[in-house]
Amino acid sequence: MKFLNKKQAIVENNENIEENVENTTTEIIESDNIETTENGDVEYMLDIDHLSKKYLNSPHYSVTDLTIKVKKGEIFGFLGQNGAGKSTTIKCLTGIYPFDSGDIKVNGYSIKTEPLKAKLNIGYVPDNHAVYDNLTGREYVNCIADLYGVSEEDRTARLEEYLKIFKLGFAIDRQIKGYSHGMKQKICIIAALIHQPKLWVLDEPMVGLDPQSIFEIINRMKAHVSSGNTVFFSSHNIDLVAKLCDRVAIIHDGQLCTIMDLNEGCNRDRLEDVFRGYTMKENRE
Repeated sequence: MKFLNKKQAIVENNENIEENVENTTTEIIESDNIETTENGDVEYMLDIDHLSKKYLNSPHYSVTDLTIKVKKGEIFGFLGQNGAGKSTTIKCLTGIYPFDSGDIKVNGYSIKTEPLKAKLNIGYVPDNHAVYDNLTGREYVNCIADLYGVSEEDRTARLEEYLKIFKLGFAIDRQIKGYSHGMKQKICIIAALIHQPKLWVLDEPMVGLDPQSIFEIINRMKAHVSSGNTVFFSSHNIDLVAKLCDRVAIIHDGQLCTIMDLNEGCNRDRLEDVFRGYTMKENRE
């Protein structure tokens, strides 16, 4: 039996990953089954179409007939109380959870029928810091970069840029298990952005962060969409969503309540009242 040390295991595994990613990328380029507009761009960066999801042995659907279409170049907020179905929806659109009916397309690729192609367009920051604690920050980012086929030159340049933005250079060669909550959140964000995804998905990204870290993440969101990409994030922070987002969907009990264009009229000022009207029990009886 052959035993490998940590670095050997990572290298050998990544060699196989790079070959698979390269083949998948070639298939993406050659694919002609993407629904596009007349200018050759995909009409919606994220297209959630009549999504329904029920967990095993549960009599109720966690998400019911949800339809959301997110445009290219916008920051889209996803609001709801705990248990409303936000994280379930995000785990479905990232391919973590299967779902019962409907479809989800990312940059034109169906997460059901073309999952690898869809996932190559996603950068995902979960709400639970799902990282490999025994790796250093640099090893973890390199592992993710290998999965997405990012070249050595590109990953090095991007990593240096993000380390300056998030002020994490002092810890990048330390094991992640010694990171604070905020540092783990930052390394997750760097790993999610290392391949410059078309769709950046964040699930409650600001929870437990200090004001400076929140400011850094907000600036990165704005920079990401300014390059023509899209940000989709869930949050409990109504004020933050009102200030930051272009549009927002409100979900309650697994069902879509409304989608608001925050650039219209006084919608930014009205968001809290609208949210309370849909989600507070006393307002719905």
